[in-house]
Amino acid sequence: MHHRRISPFKRTSILGLVCVSILTACSSAKPAVQSAPPEVGVVTLHSQAVTITTDLPGRTAAYRVAEVRPQVTGVVLKRLFTEGGDVKAGQPLYQIDPAPFQANLESAQASLARARATLISATLLTQRYQPLTQAHAVSQQSYDNAVAAQAQADADVASAKAAVDTAQINLTYTRVLSPISGRTGRSSVTEGALVAANQSTALVVVQQLDPIYVDVTQPSTTLLRLQREFASGQLCVCADPAISCETLLVPASRGCA
Repeated sequence: MHHRRISPFKRTSILGLVCVSILTACSSAKPAVQSAPPEVGVVTLHSQAVTITTDLPGRTAAYRVAEVRPQVTGVVLKRLFTEGGDVKAGQPLYQIDPAPFQANLESAQASLARARATLISATLLTQRYQPLTQAHAVSQQSYDNAVAAQAQADADVASAKAAVDTAQINLTYTRVLSPISGRTGRSSVTEGALVAANQSTALVVVQQLDPIYVDVTQPSTTLLRLQREFASGQLCVCADPAISCETLLVPASRGCA
């Protein structure tokens, strides 16, 4: 292997070319950009009283609920309300065919008239037999029979009156009325449906929504914690004038009115 010697002049020339290349590369590089100083916000902290609130799930419930059912058996002729609308107490909701009940009322009234006529006849017979019995023109047995017939006729009149009242009530029940004021739901029957007295299925449900209940569920652990804090004096009951008929549990450090 042969080694070739380089002259000092050539070494100096090569070193100069290397230095020039390095300076050219350094001059072509971009100068570094200095970043701006970050902005810092300052917050002053101080203590103050705050209200602690708790969000709980709740469910509304009607103040009163009435399941309307028919009191007599018959065919529904008309629905007299709008589903989902508001009704007043005593407002007609359905009309059941009144024809058979009207006939029963007239029959009961005729029976009452017949019983009254029988009573009049029995009363007159008793009045006629009374002096004749004292004069021994009529036997005591005949007089007793007349008195008993009068009493029976009087009882028949009372029974006929009760039958008339019952027939009148049944005729009134052919108009199904709302027992309460509230909002109606969906009707379970339409015109032409046959309904039965005291059936298990309600014709419609009426709900009173003013006022209304709101059932709020709270974990028992939270209630026990509030009771412990109240017993230890950390919380106290403070009336809030902005909320009627309500009380608030507030920290004892805030004071109680």
